[in-house]
Amino acid sequence: MELILKQDVQDLGFKDDVVKVKNGFGRNYLIPQGLAVMATPSAKKVLAENLKQRAHKEAKQVKEAQQLAEAISQLTIKIAAKTGEGDKLFGSIGNADLAEALAQAGQSIDKKFISVQGGTIKRTGPYNATIRLHREVLVTLNFDVVAEK
Repeated sequence: MELILKQDVQDLGFKDDVVKVKNGFGRNYLIPQGLAVMATPSAKKVLAENLKQRAHKEAKQVKEAQQLAEAISQLTIKIAAKTGEGDKLFGSIGNADLAEALAQAGQSIDKKFISVQGGTIKRTGPYNATIRLHREVLVTLNFDVVAEK
């Protein structure tokens, strides 16, 4: 079944992508949730026209995202956390904590666009996270988890 996505769907595609999915997933989840519509020939023509008109705006958004990526890559982020024996943390550090640290540094990024490599962090040390600012712009952020004093 071919569908046109109306919103970004994790691990499937971005808004206005034409994707092929299994019939049950499309009929029972994507369409009822308002995440997609059927990719009929007329819907594809309308999508093509909209994409053509949006190309100029998209170029501007990509440029802004690249500038933001450059600013983020120059940041030095240190997240302080309570530690127990050795370098183990009480609790864990995830993408929400990293989004909060970025907000304190002056860059507001939604936590759903941040993915910490390896999932949640349970020890102190240096780590990497990938931030998706646009469908074409990804930035890798290096940050440190340090013990709270």
